[in-house]
Amino acid sequence: MRIVVAEDLVLFREGLARLLGESGHKVVAAVGDAVALVEAVAEHAPDLAIVDIRMPPDLESDGAKAAVILRASHPNTGVLLLSQHIELGHCLGLLGTPGFGYLLKDRVLRLDEFEDALQRVAGGGSALDPEIVQALVKSRAASALDALTQRELEILSLVAEGQSNTAVATVFALSERTVEAHMRSIFTKLGLQDDGTTHRRVRAVVTYLESR
Repeated sequence: MRIVVAEDLVLFREGLARLLGESGHKVVAAVGDAVALVEAVAEHAPDLAIVDIRMPPDLESDGAKAAVILRASHPNTGVLLLSQHIELGHCLGLLGTPGFGYLLKDRVLRLDEFEDALQRVAGGGSALDPEIVQALVKSRAASALDALTQRELEILSLVAEGQSNTAVATVFALSERTVEAHMRSIFTKLGLQDDGTTHRRVRAVVTYLESR
């Protein structure tokens, strides 16, 4: 497999290039900034680009921004982002798309898992770190709850504790009819359709807990 490595930390870059070479891959370029990354991919048309999210010139999310550029200009090149910490901001549109992966850097030390991720991404598949998936789920759950009012969140928090509508009504000095109305509003805002069972109450609780 022909690979471009983009990482600003020299020791990590050289170590990763050596690891890839020992695994039978060919590192056609090893660069230290996002501008050089885009140029190297344009020059070598590699099977895969392994990209650190934070690198020069701005030392912010330059790698993730470059990944978006590469996806548009070189769609046949797989892109595997590496990061010390979870940063979803600039790569949300790429998550789950073919030929894209996002791993935390400690995964590199798990050689079998790392090699499997390389093969999948270069072959048009995807590879997401379990912690990235968990963060994404929580992010989406939190976004869903943004539509709820403060009172609806308070009611849902008690429901998540296992409280009945009657108990919730007592806590907030409301009628049960009012609590039922709040629950209907919660279901509607969370996109939970009435299927004639209690499943949507459980699903509302799951959404709430995923956001915590």
